[in-house]
Amino acid sequence: MSKSKDPENDAGTEAVEAPPTQIRVAGALTTFEGAVALIFAVVLVIREMAGHHEDFISGYGTALWFGIIFGGVLVGGVALLVGRRWGRAISLVAQLLLLPVAYYLFTSGQAIFAVPLALLALTTLVMLFTPASLRWISADLVEDDAPPRPPSSGRPGGSSPRSGGSGKGRRSR
Repeated sequence: MSKSKDPENDAGTEAVEAPPTQIRVAGALTTFEGAVALIFAVVLVIREMAGHHEDFISGYGTALWFGIIFGGVLVGGVALLVGRRWGRAISLVAQLLLLPVAYYLFTSGQAIFAVPLALLALTTLVMLFTPASLRWISADLVEDDAPPRPPSSGRPGGSSPRSGGSGKGRRSR
């Protein structure tokens, strides 16, 4: 799983290993979440422009917040779809934040929204933590060209007294 340089790419960026299906599913679900929230932000702006004002909420401010936060979620989902490992962190945080939102919706009597949201977040979390996904995300951590480590005696202080080592750490009798 070593990374190789793409000879046709002038920028010299590294080739991306194709993600497993579970990562692509998580990317698609995360992209969907981001897109739905951005559509909601557009609806808030349209409502505010049409003259619907609330005393306790700013349509423009909420839309801006949704745009910033869920724009990042959308970008993270697309990153997973195209095989960029950094998108996993964004997706993971988004799912962990959506679970309490689903709980709040459920306890507020909005089970029709809470249950699908909770199932979506849980499904995405499961996809992010499957063995294939974990192997893919940890591929950057594997050092293929690392020099072999010398065998360890398993004892603190260096070599074993039986191996003819320096005797460091040997007790006197």
